Amino acid sequence: MTFARRAGPGALLLLCLLTGCATLPGPATPGDPLERMNRATHRFNDAVDRAVLKPVAKGYRKGVPRVIRTGISNVLGHLAFPTTIVNDLLQLKLKAAAADIGRFVLNSTLGLGGLLDPATNAGIPRNDEDFGQTLGRWGVPPGPYLVLPLLGPSTLRDAPSMAVDAQTDLRVQLDFDEDTRIALGVVSVVNGRAELLALDDSLGETYDPYAFIRNAWLQRREYKVRDGDVPEEVPLEDFEDFDDVEDPAGTADPADQPAPAAPATSNADTSLIPASAASGGGMFR
Repeated sequence: MTFARRAGPGALLLLCLLTGCATLPGPATPGDPLERMNRATHRFNDAVDRAVLKPVAKGYRKGVPRVIRTGISNVLGHLAFPTTIVNDLLQLKLKAAAADIGRFVLNSTLGLGGLLDPATNAGIPRNDEDFGQTLGRWGVPPGPYLVLPLLGPSTLRDAPSMAVDAQTDLRVQLDFDEDTRIALGVVSVVNGRAELLALDDSLGETYDPYAFIRNAWLQRREYKVRDGDVPEEVPLEDFEDFDDVEDPAGTADPADQPAPAAPATSNADTSLIPASAASGGGMFR
């Protein structure tokens, strides 16, 4: 078993799982022909999240010091980063590819294998590309929205692309023994979910979490495919700011206040969406 062969590389999540809601009666929402099936999968993901992933993520956040969690996030993101470089090249973004190669080399050496993030201190930007975005750049339409079991939001274009991205994700491709591979997958999921705990209360206040997640995820995905060049008539959240999710007042763990950690780029692809709703979802996203 190779822990989901990257789907949320990420997450990892990422990672990550969804909050649920009852299946609504009547025909599917226009633009969501798979809604009935998606809602059923959404409820399954929610049940797993509530029973297993969320409690474990809370324990991880409470029991593991922030500086260690930062280092873990740095390493996981670093191991996944070759996927971005490959897709930079496939999209002919040569300037971005050069910057990302420099980032990877610097963090591999001075960053002690990705544990630290000196590239950010040096002002080298971090890009985020995957094969689904590459297909979108060259005109492949996303197709219907699709919720994957355990992996979360995707589309008919992006779901198969996860298998392609797995071929360049070092979390999958390095020659680990099976126990190490499984442990790495578990840590990827739990770490990604812990980084999104602060968003749970906000999502819980929505009338229909499934619809909110679907709409926000699809908008953000379009934003990423178009590199922010979206039609003005499409209302978008300020997605550029969502990579650094901060706890709302009063939700942070007291143990998290002092954080002498190296500057980190979150491995979780956050978008006001908990769990696997991030960036294509997934164990390794």
